[in-house]
Amino acid sequence: MADNTDTADITRKIGGLSVFPLSLGGNVFGWTANEAESFRVLDAYAAAGGNFIDTADVYSAWVPGNQGGESETILGNWFASRGNRSDVVLATKVGGGSPEPRGLTSSAIKSGVEESLQRLRTDYIDLYYTHYDDPSVPVEEIITTLDELVREGKVREIAASNVAADRLEALLTFSTRENLARYVALQPHYNLVSRDTFEGDLADVATRHGLATAPYYALASGFLTGKYRPGTAVDSPRSTGAAKHLETERGQKVLAALDDVAANHGTEPATVALAWLLARPTVVAPIASARTVDQLPPLLASVNLKLTQPELDLLTSASD
Repeated sequence: MADNTDTADITRKIGGLSVFPLSLGGNVFGWTANEAESFRVLDAYAAAGGNFIDTADVYSAWVPGNQGGESETILGNWFASRGNRSDVVLATKVGGGSPEPRGLTSSAIKSGVEESLQRLRTDYIDLYYTHYDDPSVPVEEIITTLDELVREGKVREIAASNVAADRLEALLTFSTRENLARYVALQPHYNLVSRDTFEGDLADVATRHGLATAPYYALASGFLTGKYRPGTAVDSPRSTGAAKHLETERGQKVLAALDDVAANHGTEPATVALAWLLARPTVVAPIASARTVDQLPPLLASVNLKLTQPELDLLTSASD
């Protein structure tokens, strides 16, 4: 990351990587944001001191006419255009796929990394996630293959997402026993209206092994921005999933608590929701996406918002 006195003191560690405490999600690039708009968002994020970008080989295969890899391609074009690859901590993933998952066999991982490197127009990936676990593949095969990529210099650090606690424990144990590359981070589904997707056994493994956590769906598909209210229609491809939280008691209580805390600080609910995550054990950098530059400021503001203990308790209680 380039020198920046405003952000140097707030960067956090993921293994040997120093990252900005808000990771910019690349799932919208090539989906709700075309290349030109994606470039504007990326430029604004970088100008604010951001250096941690998250994508995946499968983004955005769910869009009609897409086949996956669109987000990585846009990022590769941005790196080439701006000449800033070394300033960015780049995270991408392998193991997803559409309509069928790629899986985590040795051949799938090796072909996946080569395809990602080509689209990203780079010769290394800073943080490489196994996107979805593949229980049909032994932990020995997964870790040994990832270790090869690290030794070859194609990957700097490895991480996991969408994995059960017992399987994660087995993967970490094998790495330690064999002195091979070891997961340094975990990317779970985690936010104020979805806590049991991480808290409990999975969080215990992360804590015990010192894993950094980078939650996805940090804003619950936009619900925690506060723009979803009773009787209000939101024009978004993710509106159906986000609006469902309005129908739950937890969703309504969380929204009220977010409003109260946001009013205390003169800020946005999204800023508060991300600041709550940043205060949780093991969380290093929540992942949030922006399809326009106008959506970025409330996300970026979270890294400097310090919530009081009573405010944290209010939010946590509302989300129980």
